[in-house]
Amino acid sequence: ISHKKIPSSEIGKALEMYTYNNNTTVFTDNNKLGYYLAGLLEGDGSISLPSLGVTSLNRILNPRIVFTSHINNIGMYAYIQSELGNIGRFQGASSSGENILRYIIGDKESIILFINLVHGKLRTPKNKRFNDLIQFINNKYDLSISESLLDNSSFTDNSWFTGFTEADGHFGIKHIERKDKSETRKRSVMAEPENVSLKFRLDQRLYDKATLSSMEPFMNSLALFLKANLKTYAVKNSEVLSVSVESIQNISFLVDYFNKYPLIGDKLNNFKKWEIVYNMIISKEHLTKEGRLKVRNLINKDQ
Repeated sequence: ISHKKIPSSEIGKALEMYTYNNNTTVFTDNNKLGYYLAGLLEGDGSISLPSLGVTSLNRILNPRIVFTSHINNIGMYAYIQSELGNIGRFQGASSSGENILRYIIGDKESIILFINLVHGKLRTPKNKRFNDLIQFINNKYDLSISESLLDNSSFTDNSWFTGFTEADGHFGIKHIERKDKSETRKRSVMAEPENVSLKFRLDQRLYDKATLSSMEPFMNSLALFLKANLKTYAVKNSEVLSVSVESIQNISFLVDYFNKYPLIGDKLNNFKKWEIVYNMIISKEHLTKEGRLKVRNLINKDQ
């Protein structure tokens, strides 16, 4: 994959459009921003540390914090960059037909600013990697930033889960249309009703590659928060942990959470459609002919 720099003029335009179309007062303080970024980092972020401090050209290598997303989220990341005081840079790339966006934070001051913002707010094994970064920065610049302790506070109290969902969550809307039965089937079975259902799902690999740690303890705590069961399935020789929420009562809880701690990227559009269908189910509008048509149109918008 070849990465090319995205010019700042393009980022400026993306930010302008984003600001015009979105609520940009979501993060009223650094604490809210910090929790959101911690969740985003643990979902879509990686921390790369140089194995050797000096290259053959005697150029000191800095560690890097890299967020990887779809190019559709360029507005969201331009907004995050502006909230962070315009630190970091952007690269674009193409992989398997997908347009990828990378937001890279790599200079000393910016890394320290980011460390202070998300310090003590991480919940997954990535916190080990984060502490390796702190240790590296401490040793290199003779600093004494304290170790970041794993956050065990309630998920309901902050925007961490919003950031994590922005990276890895999925809002599904399912519409099962009534199938015309054959004459013999009609006599034996009642016609299958049309059905509209919602599902929230979040998957994680069982093992975190960077730290070789199991994600199971974390995913268990997440399943508890979502009142969901934790399931395991295999994908290409690796195990994946999955939590999904389908009952309308638990979906109601998620709708309240994401209204309190809003999503800010591409997932926000998915959530808004999901919430429309949720309200239709609550008011039984989904049972009407017009309602079913509305649901179908919302699903097709996603395609």
